[in-house]
Amino acid sequence: MIIGYTTGVYDMFHIGHLNILKRAKEQCDYLIVGVSTDELVQHDKHKTPIIPFIERCAIVQAIRYVDKVVPQLDKNKLAAWEKYKFKKMFVGSDWQGTPQWKEFERQFTPLGVEIVYLKHTDGISSTALRAKILKEY
Repeated sequence: MIIGYTTGVYDMFHIGHLNILKRAKEQCDYLIVGVSTDELVQHDKHKTPIIPFIERCAIVQAIRYVDKVVPQLDKNKLAAWEKYKFKKMFVGSDWQGTPQWKEFERQFTPLGVEIVYLKHTDGISSTALRAKILKEY
């Protein structure tokens, strides 16, 4: 069985989120999705999600491609691997080549974990939605 893992904030769930989850599930048997807590988002992005953590988890869990939702309390991917023993970790292609993900590649290659970069859906993001809402209202 191939266990897959991906994480995200999933604030204002949109087609880009759905595309990532669908493409990830196509490449694994069991997909675990880490949803960032409100505290992690505030710490890392210095903003509060529009949709509260519990509701974001419920939305993601309702997606048919998702087998399990877990809280993402921090960005420690090795600790997540120790807990869930995934074979594939999925992330949007917009992260490919960044120092952070090059380091994850270095850490996970000896463990036999494949990092799969999934095509980013251009033209949509929660940040863009937030900006549009603020501009129009």
